[in-house]
Amino acid sequence: MDLSADFWNNKYKNNKIGWDIGEVSPPLKAYFDQLEDKEVKILIPGGGNSHEAEYVFKSGFKNVFVVDVSQIALENIKKRIPTFPDAQLIFANFFDLEATFDLVIEQTFFCAINPDLRSKYVIKMHSILKPKGKLVGLLFDAILNDHHPPFGGNKNEYLQYFQPYFEIKKMEACYNSYPNRQGMELFVQFLK
Repeated sequence: MDLSADFWNNKYKNNKIGWDIGEVSPPLKAYFDQLEDKEVKILIPGGGNSHEAEYVFKSGFKNVFVVDVSQIALENIKKRIPTFPDAQLIFANFFDLEATFDLVIEQTFFCAINPDLRSKYVIKMHSILKPKGKLVGLLFDAILNDHHPPFGGNKNEYLQYFQPYFEIKKMEACYNSYPNRQGMELFVQFLK
C-alpha cells in the first residue's frame, strides 16, 4: 500500500479529500476554546489543510506546528493564512520529527497511516511529547476500509496500543461530532 507524498499530493490535486470537512472539527473547537495557555507548543501531524491549525492560530496560539508529507496541503494553509510562520509548516514525515511538543492534536492522521505503523505511531508520539504532554483528538470508532485510508478501529484495539505509554484520561464516544461522523468517533485525551 503506497501512502507516499505522491499519493497524498494526488489527493489534493484531484480534490479527493473527503476527510476535509472545511472547518475546525466541533469537538476540537470545543477543546481549544477551553485552553488558557496561549504559549503551549502544539503539533498537528498529517494536518492536511488543517482548519484546526488555522483556528488556534487565529485564536492567539502562536506556537502551532503542522507536519505533512504533502507540500500542496502546506501551501494551502499558507494561502489561507499568509501570516502563518513558514518554519511552523513542516514538510516532512511525522516519523522523522525531532522536536518536542506540549500538545499533539489527532485529527484523521492515525486513520490515514498504514495500520502496520500504529505501534510505531504510539512510540513516536510518546517520544515527541514533553513530560506531562498530551495527545488529544479524535479516533474513528468504526469499521472502515481494509485497503486504503481511512482505516478504522475500536476502543479495545486503541487501548492495547496506548495504555502501555499513556495515562488514558478520556476515551469516550464523541457527543458533538461533525454531522457525517456522528456515532463514529471517540474523543481521546492521553497524558504522557
